[in-house]
Amino acid sequence: MTGEPNDGCADRADDELTEMADGGTSDRDWTEAEEEIMLATYRALLEHGYAGLSISRIADELGKSKASIYYHYDSKEVLLGAFLEYAIDQFESSVQTETGEDPWAELEHVVEKLLPLRVDEEKRRVQATVIGLRGQAVTSDAFREQFTEIDEQLAATIRDIVQRGIENGTFRDVDADRVAEHVLATINGAMYGRVTSDRETAVAAVRVSLSSYLDTELRPQS
Repeated sequence: MTGEPNDGCADRADDELTEMADGGTSDRDWTEAEEEIMLATYRALLEHGYAGLSISRIADELGKSKASIYYHYDSKEVLLGAFLEYAIDQFESSVQTETGEDPWAELEHVVEKLLPLRVDEEKRRVQATVIGLRGQAVTSDAFREQFTEIDEQLAATIRDIVQRGIENGTFRDVDADRVAEHVLATINGAMYGRVTSDRETAVAAVRVSLSSYLDTELRPQS
């Protein structure tokens, strides 16, 4: 493998991560060199998965020497911690809503963004990569901390939409935290099932069930 992509896969991978970054509100200023390493890490993860990932393969994707990576990160684990931090920094833009004052449309947007009914092979690989990294949180405190923050941001996004809907009278008065945690657990479980099994119709069934749950929980009673 060389630093130059031989097909459109690397460009699509970069587009996926760049889409997350567009409009992000990071508390950290990432240098151009760090951003390039993050994109190279992302491409290497898609190509080789966590088990096959190495600094050498990231360097190949970067088109530079391993020393250029070690200048910024002491080890693969430190680099992956930074990668997750980068993803978290850009996370909110990936579920930003543009639906105005309609909480129903906002919820639908978030659910579709996180658990689309259909995914192409590239997006399936992205989701598989996330699940693979999440599995490391079982034994890694650093990974557990990063994925805890990811889930907390997801839950907060859903909770804030529900709370706004309650305040403007669109939703009935419910425990917004409880609803958010239910939605998050459902999405995470369905995503895990999608990338670890061949049950093609399961996600559609989950989406129908989740829609019914939200309608029952949130729609004001006449």
